[in-house]
Amino acid sequence: RRFIQMFGDVVMNTNAQSNQDDNVFEEIIDKHKALKNITLDQEFSVDDLKQIVAEFKAKIKQICKQDFPEDPYTQLWQAIIAVFDSWETPRAQLYRKLNKIPDDWGTAVNIQAMVYGNMGNQSGSGVAFTRNAATGENVFNGEYLINAQGEDVVSGVRTPQQITLKGSLEWAQLAGVSENERLKNYPSLEESMPQVFAALNKLQHHLELHFTDMQDMEFTIQEGKLWLLQTRNGKRTGAAMVKIAMDMLSDNLIDAETAILRVSPNKLDELLHPVFDEVELAKSVLLGKGLPASPGAASGQIVFFAEAAKNYPKSILVRTETSPEDLEGMNIAQGILTARGGMTSHAAVVARGMGKCCVSGVGALKIDYKTKTLKINGETLKDGDWISLDGSTGKIMKGKIVTKDATLTPEFDKLLKLSDAYAKLKVRTNADTPHDAKIARNFGAQGIGLTRTEHMFFEGERIKAMREMILAADETGRRKALDKLLPMQRADFEGIFEAMHDLPVTIRLLDPPLHEFVPHETENQQEMAQEMGISLAEVKAKVNELSEFNPMLGHRGCRLGNTYPEITEMQTRAIIEAALNLKARGIKAVPEIMVPLIGNLAEFVYQENIIRKTADKVFEERKTKIDYLVGTMIEIPRAALTADKIAQCAEFFSFGTNDLTQMTFGYSRDDAGSFLPIYIKKGILKVDPFQVLDQEGVGQLVEMATQKGRATNPKLKVGICGEHGGEPSSIEFCHRTGLNYVSCSPYRVSIARLAAAQAAITNKA
Repeated sequence: RRFIQMFGDVVMNTNAQSNQDDNVFEEIIDKHKALKNITLDQEFSVDDLKQIVAEFKAKIKQICKQDFPEDPYTQLWQAIIAVFDSWETPRAQLYRKLNKIPDDWGTAVNIQAMVYGNMGNQSGSGVAFTRNAATGENVFNGEYLINAQGEDVVSGVRTPQQITLKGSLEWAQLAGVSENERLKNYPSLEESMPQVFAALNKLQHHLELHFTDMQDMEFTIQEGKLWLLQTRNGKRTGAAMVKIAMDMLSDNLIDAETAILRVSPNKLDELLHPVFDEVELAKSVLLGKGLPASPGAASGQIVFFAEAAKNYPKSILVRTETSPEDLEGMNIAQGILTARGGMTSHAAVVARGMGKCCVSGVGALKIDYKTKTLKINGETLKDGDWISLDGSTGKIMKGKIVTKDATLTPEFDKLLKLSDAYAKLKVRTNADTPHDAKIARNFGAQGIGLTRTEHMFFEGERIKAMREMILAADETGRRKALDKLLPMQRADFEGIFEAMHDLPVTIRLLDPPLHEFVPHETENQQEMAQEMGISLAEVKAKVNELSEFNPMLGHRGCRLGNTYPEITEMQTRAIIEAALNLKARGIKAVPEIMVPLIGNLAEFVYQENIIRKTADKVFEERKTKIDYLVGTMIEIPRAALTADKIAQCAEFFSFGTNDLTQMTFGYSRDDAGSFLPIYIKKGILKVDPFQVLDQEGVGQLVEMATQKGRATNPKLKVGICGEHGGEPSSIEFCHRTGLNYVSCSPYRVSIARLAAAQAAITNKA
């Protein structure tokens, strides 16, 4: 009965061809259980099973239009072919995608003799782990079933029993099972078959010592004799991965390099972000799924506008897409949900930097800003309704789910300190606030590779002063407005310098176009007009004047600083004065001033002259000095191609790989979500180039610019500050290319530290 059912399903695809949701074989079994008034398969008589087998064969012939094969060699060859065919099933394709397994590897077939766990009460089957796969604790554990085959253990048809007595007692307590009932119905293998347990326990010790890794074993007991079906390195959580590696290092089972290589960098994410309570999560109602843009777990009340985020103690900001204007709301919200955008969209990048949970690119999400409602997969929700986001899976749930903080372990700290001893690359962070800087420093950041000054302009009085500057008719008016911003920027920089005490801080001068600082919705424009004491028509006229057909390639970056030098002057003064203020307090600041969007040497020289003159003026006023560097972002292909010339003046390069990828591919980062998934599915691209650095194209520009720059200036410091700075394979490329550092969001610093060590170990000469 079992063979025909499984062969008919897996090899002959009977259920797939039946075009019905229910399993055709289970329907037959359930019918006979109802007739006999029984609940377990084991309660069928031999005659019952003969009748079921006959009906199985008839159903196979009806659906598959062929008889069930009786010849064992025909059965064997059909089974072998089914294994090879399984490589292209949707489930296999998804598994490869999730685990980054190449499509051209193919699969293999093992043929081995069968042993039977269903030959009576001295037979059984089970699965065992040499250590706890969830926590990493060095405890032998697993489950088994008497008089059953392996499929029964994992299918959930019967309640499996624990292998060890300790595990059985713990299970009974959780399940509310009395000791009498446990002993009668659910004894451990250690109790029911002590000799078999002793043999299995001895075997698991030998196997773990041999493979020097946690083992996942499948076994069968046939009439009292133990048979091992297979063993493999067991899958485990991020927490277990770290603990097992560090414990095995402490026990001298593996060396330090092996311990570092044993931990997957991306699995560290699981240890850093809040997680949902598993019991509550199991009860939740799934609304839909998007891209897992920023890990973590968050519950909150829906808001559709950034300024509304403060209306509720806990909110989820729901937007079609986000922009820098939404920053304040993103900061207040527990999580961010967007209908558009990919893994490196604005929402995703900023959320990761903040350590906020984010789910992006939810195609099924339809937002109506006028009615403040959303629709998703048949559900309609309004402003104030509770939803929950799982940024690690991309799932969106209805209602509120309790979260718990991730707890970092001593093993985690030990692993990262060990990693730092092997890494050649320094790891910095992208941080725009003292709070972010402190978080990153706690995670071991060795400096700041990118501070985005524009994010400082979107709060309260700052945005008002910024808009005054934009509306000013002449330089005098602009300088008057910038004078209001100066003390605010200076205070921000002081906070960041203090948080990073003694470590380098790279500050990017104003980068986005000015239109991002003015509202585009009439309601908000009216508010601005009232605040500024001007007419709505004047505001609309200025907004129209600032609008651009292609703002990414428009009036932004160094182009702003070169057309309005007073902006660069104000920012430079704020940076230098902040550093000098800290020096007066006995705190060393190490500023690195970065000019964005340079395309040629002349652009850089013009900005550098403004920076140097302003700094010298401040030094003269204060009668004291500090050391500082002036460098540039390499994010335009022409800058990479002419890096030898730019390096004549620039003291450092920082590759802005987000924009460099956009301009090299000609893809818009925020619009690529409409075709990139299709490209990846069809094999046009292997990976999303905004997530994983394109080493064949963009990477060649990085390598070329580094070599050309250092040929001109051997002391040139080179780093990377795009989102790729926290992606392990991109970090390995940076190591091979000879960069000095990578920079990533605070919550990816730990990942980057481990990846940098792995790159150094795997690329040893």
